[in-house]
Amino acid sequence: MSKKSSASKTLNSRSAAAPVTNWTEEQMPDQSGRLVVVTGGNSGIGYVTARELARRGAHTVLACRDRSRGEAAVLRIRAEVPGARVEVRLLDLADLKSVQGFAENWDHGRLDVLINNAAVVMPPLTRTADGFESQFGVNHLGAYALTGRLLPYLLRSSEPRVVTVSSEGQLTARFSLDNLNGEQRYNPSLAYAQSKRANVYFSAQLHRWATAEGLPLRSMIAIPGLSDTGVITKNSVHGPLWRAVAPRFIRLLAKPVVQGARPSLYAATVPGLPGGSYIAPKGRLQMRGAPTPRQGRRTVHDEETAVALWDLSERLTRVRYGH
Repeated sequence: MSKKSSASKTLNSRSAAAPVTNWTEEQMPDQSGRLVVVTGGNSGIGYVTARELARRGAHTVLACRDRSRGEAAVLRIRAEVPGARVEVRLLDLADLKSVQGFAENWDHGRLDVLINNAAVVMPPLTRTADGFESQFGVNHLGAYALTGRLLPYLLRSSEPRVVTVSSEGQLTARFSLDNLNGEQRYNPSLAYAQSKRANVYFSAQLHRWATAEGLPLRSMIAIPGLSDTGVITKNSVHGPLWRAVAPRFIRLLAKPVVQGARPSLYAATVPGLPGGSYIAPKGRLQMRGAPTPRQGRRTVHDEETAVALWDLSERLTRVRYGH
């Protein structure tokens, strides 16, 4: 994966294609017959994403680390969408053995869409089962490994897509390949932003790799914008002042979760959307507004860093694409 591909030369122009003005989930085309996995589909943006895909007829799999919460989410979706084809399967992205087991137990024959939605948000310094800093390990390495493990099933689909959910916070991240695993001073917020920057590098490089290999796989980046999911305000890493002020701050600036899910739904379903697309709210700082193809700034086009991160991820997870 060390050599650069010509796909990076066309990433910018291809990402700007297929804009849809003021898009909402109501404009989503019929998804009947499609198989979709949504990681972290039991709550927040993942739940809304899974529910709306099921509403349009997709067979939707909620990949969750807690079975009881996943089953509760399935019951909620079925109550809101009678006749929905939805199921829960266990997946812990903080454990590479769980990722491997999820893929080995996949028995649907193919997979049309994988939405890498699950994320850990600004916890105290903790480690995954494999010893990685939790945000780097779950948000990036887990998504990298899961996508690679499911690749054979994705390639059995006629139009496979991988949507990786990043964050507008990636725009301000200070990315360091030497401090991805909390080797140096750990700051929860900075580590989170860095993991979300890694999502963009991964998704863009997956697009370049698929193009170079002549594969039909389309890799998309989705930026939700600040959404009122409750994750930030409940975070225990901050003190009592934060917990007192944050809810008011979020209510003032954040948008409803259903709006935060729209970039993921857009990236997963808009017909003809080119691989490499960066889908984000059209407003300032990618915070508010309808989802639309946008520029990911230099991150999307920084192939040198993306390749280095890909090679590191391959070594750490022992998941090699195409082999």
